[in-house]
Amino acid sequence: MARAYFVVSAVFHYLGPAFAVLLFARVDVLGVAWLRIAGAAVVLALWRRPWRLFRRLTPELLGLGVVLAAMNTAFYLAIERLPLATVGAIEFLGPVLLAAIGVRTGRNALALVLAVAGVLALTDLQLTGAPLGFAFLNCGLFVLYLVLGHRIANSGVSGVDRLAVAMSIAAVVATPFCLGAAVPAFGSPVALLAGFGVAVCSSVIPYVADQLAMARLPRSTFALMLSLLPAVATLIGVVVLAQLPTAGEAAGIALIAGAVLIHQETKEN
Repeated sequence: MARAYFVVSAVFHYLGPAFAVLLFARVDVLGVAWLRIAGAAVVLALWRRPWRLFRRLTPELLGLGVVLAAMNTAFYLAIERLPLATVGAIEFLGPVLLAAIGVRTGRNALALVLAVAGVLALTDLQLTGAPLGFAFLNCGLFVLYLVLGHRIANSGVSGVDRLAVAMSIAAVVATPFCLGAAVPAFGSPVALLAGFGVAVCSSVIPYVADQLAMARLPRSTFALMLSLLPAVATLIGVVVLAQLPTAGEAAGIALIAGAVLIHQETKEN
């Protein structure tokens, strides 16, 4: 079941950008970030009523809220300057580190090597002369999201409820910096609808699925499974857009699938 939650997260992780494409032509990148964060906060608030937990704020919750605001903003600033594949490949460096920390056996070390090789085969990583600052900032923030998210998922309180609190905090943090850029969207029903789609597909469904998976998987296992993301993106391209993978991309998918299959879960927090 935990792996099924992860697959749901991976699929919706790449459906969200389809809505974002509609927005980039109408709304500044910071405005898109605000629509994503604020929209997700509203959906989770209506669903989970996070105000019930506001009196029990913890440093982890406050930290996760700040990280979610900064990470989503840095991600959009990065993909405004770089190809999505490049940003995704740089983002994967963080999970590689976390997965490496959790390596306890030769079998898991081999799984990590296969996963890295598979991601490199799937992504066209071109760094020479590229503006990498926001991409590496997003990578660092993604590591913090994984660490804090895993702690919250295993805190003994509903991880989804605590995620709703963190997303509310993220909306408060992002509003002074990003709301002004989102104002043009309020005059366009299409832009607002696209913003809602981005919020649901890129934040609500993936982050909720992440919490459900994190509560059931060791952190290093979850980090390794993130190597599935570029493979899922390639498969969505095949099914939805009829974009057949190259031989190298097919080999990358096979390597990642092999890594996930041979990885052995270990007990850790």
